[in-house]
Amino acid sequence: MIRVLLAEDQYVVRGALAALLGLEADLEVVAAVESGDAAVSAALLHRPDVAVLDIDMPGGTLDGLAAAGELRLRLPSCRTLILTGYGKPGHLRRALGAQVDGFLLKTAPPEELVAAIRAVAGGRRVLDPSLAVTAWDLADNPLTPREADVLRLVAEGIDAAEIAGRLFLSAGTVRNYITAIVAKLNARNRIDAVRVAREAGWI
Repeated sequence: MIRVLLAEDQYVVRGALAALLGLEADLEVVAAVESGDAAVSAALLHRPDVAVLDIDMPGGTLDGLAAAGELRLRLPSCRTLILTGYGKPGHLRRALGAQVDGFLLKTAPPEELVAAIRAVAGGRRVLDPSLAVTAWDLADNPLTPREADVLRLVAEGIDAAEIAGRLFLSAGTVRNYITAIVAKLNARNRIDAVRVAREAGWI
């Protein structure tokens, strides 16, 4: 019997997934929760073999990938399978970086999800076939760690003066970083640079 934890913020989807998996003789849903934080707590309590995590869960401090990272550290015996509605390169990059065991689109047929859970439980890694080409096309991050720090703060809507204070830099240096970031990403402006970096999974 494969013990499965489900984490999905949409109640109807979570219920449908639990019902679907409950039809399989070798799968047992031991917990169904609505956030990444709840997934980690429930996993430590129920010790599932596989955690099926939605990548985007707005409730709590952890999204699906962050929860997968926590589970890898705190419950290494639990394998992780990420579900996403979109095959964005940035999501895939983060998933590969987090060393999740599986990455599947929500548009996959039910039998593919069930097969993926069984494969992941058996120690294999699973990547949605439609995302395989995307995995090859992932570009290297052109940003330095400091540029990424600056851009993350820009993404929060913080101005150059406050960024300078937080990072112990001069406001002029921060402006120079922002100019360099926009140029490196071939962006139109700082807002476009945030968009480009987020889609690529660099911030």
